[in-house]
Amino acid sequence: MGTVAPSFLDPTTAEMFLEGRGLISSPMTREALTRRIHQRRQMHVIQAFSYSLGALDLLLYSYAGTIPIVVPSAFWISGLVLIGFFAVLSETGFNDRFDDHYLTVFQVSGHLALQLGFLVAVPKIGFAFISVLFLIFAFGALRMTSRQAALSWSFATAGLIAVFLFTDLPLGLPLTNKIERLAAMLCVVLVIGQCTFVGLFGSTLRKTLYRRSVELKEAYRRIEELAELDELTGSFNRRCIMRMLEEEIVRSQRAGTPCSIALIDLDWFKRINDAYGHPTGDEVLRTFAITSFANIRSIDRFGRYGGEEFLLVLPATSENAAFRLLDRLRAIIAELDWSAFSPGMRVTISAGVATLRQNETSDNFLARADGALYASKARGRNRITSA
Repeated sequence: MGTVAPSFLDPTTAEMFLEGRGLISSPMTREALTRRIHQRRQMHVIQAFSYSLGALDLLLYSYAGTIPIVVPSAFWISGLVLIGFFAVLSETGFNDRFDDHYLTVFQVSGHLALQLGFLVAVPKIGFAFISVLFLIFAFGALRMTSRQAALSWSFATAGLIAVFLFTDLPLGLPLTNKIERLAAMLCVVLVIGQCTFVGLFGSTLRKTLYRRSVELKEAYRRIEELAELDELTGSFNRRCIMRMLEEEIVRSQRAGTPCSIALIDLDWFKRINDAYGHPTGDEVLRTFAITSFANIRSIDRFGRYGGEEFLLVLPATSENAAFRLLDRLRAIIAELDWSAFSPGMRVTISAGVATLRQNETSDNFLARADGALYASKARGRNRITSA
């Protein structure tokens, strides 16, 4: 019989369905509007096909002499007129004014009314029409909100109460001959088959929603990661490294463990930019950051403090251990073959190391490291100085 049915098992259709329900969002570009219209066209074609199958089933009853020949034609034409009405609304863009651009409640109500109308007009095969109500609600439930479902259910309930309690219509499903039994069997088979497709469509929606959920989580994770990283060097940005420093100070003071930091500066970096160009300077910064990452511990935190200055936070590290670590890093940087960027290029670093004192604030902590860095520069650079 006539049903409301989707384009089943199509991932693109599923994504457009989710978009229509607001489960995923997409800007209303021309492409998105065109995609919506295409999806609604698919739905209308399948509805028309479903009504055609229903009309063929009714033709069997007509051939058996159970119902007049006019019933299958009237059923088919009525279904096409109803579908055509919603198709016109779709093609004119009327649907796109609403959040539910499928107009699900109105479509469900229209198809329910049509089925109930034929139930009253042809009660002899009434249960054939009643069986279709299950299919209409099965598909409608995929798209309706709780409020819309309650409204549609109330409408259907009112109609069925009127038919069952306020009329004496002999509702039946005749099985007196082979053709009637064939028609009844086909009716049940068609409804079961279409309900199965509805279930498969719902499964496709769940899989699509899960996949989109995973993609969104990954996107959010990536956004959070990018918000913490310096775009050029891939190290933590200043805001993030300062937050990590504050957290480590609190942890160190609570646990009574040492904590050291180092402010690192690339020597004569302005000269590198002036002599070799800013693109080369950027590559120098990236190479320094990568080399530093490769030579610190997993618990250490490394971030760009500003310009060519970097801050290294060293948890559970004494002053002597921090000095040795920085001096080893200084030697590694000095020994790198920087000539790959430009013949004769040489890059060195200077650093100031400080170890946290009792009840010291981050400002004072950084100020002492900065003073030690200034002392390294004053002594000729390419050296490490402890505060």
